Amino acid sequence: MFTGLIQSLGSVDTVGRDRLQILLDGRQAASVLEDLAVGDSVAVDGVCLTVETISDRSFIASVSPETLNRTILGDRRRAAKYANLETSLRAGSKIGGHFVTGHIDGIGCLLESSSSNNSWLMRFGSPPEANKWQERIGQYLVAKGSIAVNGISLTIAEIAGDRSWFSCAVIPHTYAETNLCYLQSGDLVNLESDILGKYVERAVRQNLQGLLPETAINGNAIAQQEDIGLNFLTEHGYL
Repeated sequence: MFTGLIQSLGSVDTVGRDRLQILLDGRQAASVLEDLAVGDSVAVDGVCLTVETISDRSFIASVSPETLNRTILGDRRRAAKYANLETSLRAGSKIGGHFVTGHIDGIGCLLESSSSNNSWLMRFGSPPEANKWQERIGQYLVAKGSIAVNGISLTIAEIAGDRSWFSCAVIPHTYAETNLCYLQSGDLVNLESDILGKYVERAVRQNLQGLLPETAINGNAIAQQEDIGLNFLTEHGYL
């Protein structure tokens, strides 16, 4: 479990087919490596990895084919120059962001970024090659809710009507101290929706199963899987 507050940046290199070496900048290495031990978890651009070996300025972790296929760790050509790093949350630690599991829901891309006097407004959306964006990301987007972008805890400022994009206002400190400042339009990012939204969606869906129309399949009554949206909830007295 993580909080989405980035501790350091590091470069990502492949070691063979299924391992990554994360090299840390000398000025920030201590914040990650000081108490790091073999077997610990580290979020690398929001992906939870297990540390296998540690050196003075780097650590190595294995990655599964699933992780490489579902995240930007498998192809860094359209990713930020450096990866965000955060060690796992310890009992009694401050929680300044939100609960981040390190399990990526899908990939997004930076659509545009603009600066103002006291923040950066960054808009992220579905890349052309995205798979099941609405199911994995779109349905969990909530204005003023939380989302992890490359492991960074951000607050959603605005959402498209069709939930194809969302924007976040980023303060200068977060922008400068994370890899957001290295992103260019079209670059890919890892996205993890707020875990609370997933549990709420599952609980509501289970509670409403008795309200859904049924269809007969081979003589058995089976509830149809309908989308549970604002209209459905309002109609059945939940809003």
